[in-house]
Amino acid sequence: MALTQTPAGEMGWPAAEFGLPGVDGRDWSVGDLRGVRGLVLFFICNHCPYVKAVADRLALTGAELQRRGYGVAAICSNDPVAYPEDDFEHMAAFARQHEFPFPYLHDESQAVARTYGAVCTPDIFAFDAMLTLRYRGRLDSAGKAAAGAETVPELLDALTLIERTGHGPEVQHASIGCSIKWKAA
Repeated sequence: MALTQTPAGEMGWPAAEFGLPGVDGRDWSVGDLRGVRGLVLFFICNHCPYVKAVADRLALTGAELQRRGYGVAAICSNDPVAYPEDDFEHMAAFARQHEFPFPYLHDESQAVARTYGAVCTPDIFAFDAMLTLRYRGRLDSAGKAAAGAETVPELLDALTLIERTGHGPEVQHASIGCSIKWKAA
């Protein structure tokens, strides 16, 4: 397992359009997913221990974000040939197991991950109502550990700040996880 950290990135770029199939049998675009307050994308996979550790928290956070008016989706961009546990069938089972209230999309070509610059699982991108990137970081301060009373909900806090000020937090902690499993060239 290669451990990867999201790079400190430039904020303010627009969400790139895409069309991806979901495990719900529907094709999804950014326009379909967009909520009145914005869009949050979780780049994840099924086999990564970092994702497994936060999957239930992703589901809960995603539901809260949807209640607040955000569109939410998870995207798996891993090579399912090299990592069969990340294939479409396993994605559907993973979404059911963790009761994802949002679409789980398959980026088979890996073009969406490359366009967004996703590097690890989980890698979280949060866009405001104008679909401008305002947050790229981790879900919360617990990381791979179990969340407790002292856990800071960094993604939710960032979106609250964005709603109030139009800007993301100055300090954004990188997400840490397994590298995206790229197809051989």
